[in-house]
Amino acid sequence: METSLVSTTGEDRDDERLPLVSSSPLRPSSPSTTDDEIHLWQPPEPQPATASIASPPPDTRPAKSPRLVSLDVFRGLTVAIMILVDDAGGAFPSINHAPWFGVTLADYVMPSFLFIIGVSIALVFKKISSKSSATKKVIIRTIKLFVLGLIIQGGFFHGHNNLTYGVDIDRIRLFGVLQRIAIGYFLAAISEIWLIRNVSVDSAISFVRKYYLQWAVAAIVSMLYIGLLLGLYVPDWEFQVQSKNFTNVRTNGTLLVQCGVRGSLDPPCNAVGLVDRFVLGQNHLYMHPVYKRTKECSVNSPDYGPLPSGAPVWCSAPFDPEGLLSTMMAAVTCFVGLFFGHIIIHYKVSGQYLLQQFNLFLACKLLMYQTLIVILLLGMPFSKPLYSVSYMFLTAGVSGFALIFIYFMVDIIKFTAPLVIFQWMGMNALIVFILAASEIFPIFLQGFYWHSPSNNLVSLTEAALQKICNSKRWGTLAFVLLEVLFWGLVAGVLHIKGIYYKL
Repeated sequence: METSLVSTTGEDRDDERLPLVSSSPLRPSSPSTTDDEIHLWQPPEPQPATASIASPPPDTRPAKSPRLVSLDVFRGLTVAIMILVDDAGGAFPSINHAPWFGVTLADYVMPSFLFIIGVSIALVFKKISSKSSATKKVIIRTIKLFVLGLIIQGGFFHGHNNLTYGVDIDRIRLFGVLQRIAIGYFLAAISEIWLIRNVSVDSAISFVRKYYLQWAVAAIVSMLYIGLLLGLYVPDWEFQVQSKNFTNVRTNGTLLVQCGVRGSLDPPCNAVGLVDRFVLGQNHLYMHPVYKRTKECSVNSPDYGPLPSGAPVWCSAPFDPEGLLSTMMAAVTCFVGLFFGHIIIHYKVSGQYLLQQFNLFLACKLLMYQTLIVILLLGMPFSKPLYSVSYMFLTAGVSGFALIFIYFMVDIIKFTAPLVIFQWMGMNALIVFILAASEIFPIFLQGFYWHSPSNNLVSLTEAALQKICNSKRWGTLAFVLLEVLFWGLVAGVLHIKGIYYKL
């Protein structure tokens, strides 16, 4: 049986790339042969000067470097948290995305993915034999990721508990999670290929000299984002309300949102929405934005609910949380991941040396958080839908601390057994994301029912657990934890069989 290999971050080395389709089975004990994105390069051992005539010729192939298991664990943990907050967020609104301002558990998922992408890029492109060839691979992978995201989140699949099929091309959603990852990956990977100076790193100064052009790009992107966010004038704008898509809408037709402001960070009149409406068009934005859970738009806030009396008209307006302008700032998180990846590459991986270099990590984090405090004092609060600069600093910093902690636990003291499910999920994160986090597999199962659409395996299992727990909320949580365990075991079976899906 043929094995498909798909990767999201361009993990193949130029000189060791595996075919997309391989007819020979992969050895379960050597996942490193299929996923090079998380390997630390080590120079091959020197060959002896003389050798016996009867001795076989020396193996001149590059030595395989140990796998950085912590990155797998971190990626798998992020996917598991994504499943948890998406499927249990309705029962526990406190872990669901913040309605507009603020940060919850769910709001750390996307930055963690972007941070991991950055770390992976640094490890993958540490040795480049051909910049043009590497650039071509990056472009191809970017297109694949973007198209895959368009298919998954563009409306081609019916929703959870909503067995309807078909998509209106005029209203297809153009941006989403994978599209944002694709753009961040592209910018970070291209900068890693073309902007790294040929400088030997033997000190902090040489480290800065080698990578300062990348940091300059990240700073320019950040300043451009801030300039557009605070400088663009947002005029009044109109949108169409379709009664079939929204509940409790008081009128159909065109509604006017009154703005006429500059520098607003509120839901109706910010520059992020202005850019998306102008470039993408309102029909191609997300129709159920998170601000529908604000107090102005929901009687059940911070959960979804009916519109309260006197709700503003913008409560029914579209807004894309993964739009163009916010994706610019999100891409900077990939550059922060690049920085951490470079640290991993240039410093020894021993427990004692890690503790010695922890001061370097801590100093960088303190600088980030000092900058964060200044930004907060200047009036830029945390906002995941806007991907504000303060939100970027906070979540990227937390991702960095998380990676350091997991790295110490997993790669240094070898505390791996309790985390093996997350490791498996991380090694096949793309397939788990598509089938589980994007609900493709549950949706498929729901399509098979007995007499009534509600009599399907997914709904009946969740209802049974709610009855056993004598609580709808805790039964839902039990169902989601069972779902995470199921996908962890599926990823484990794929690992045992040597199957790793990459793009």
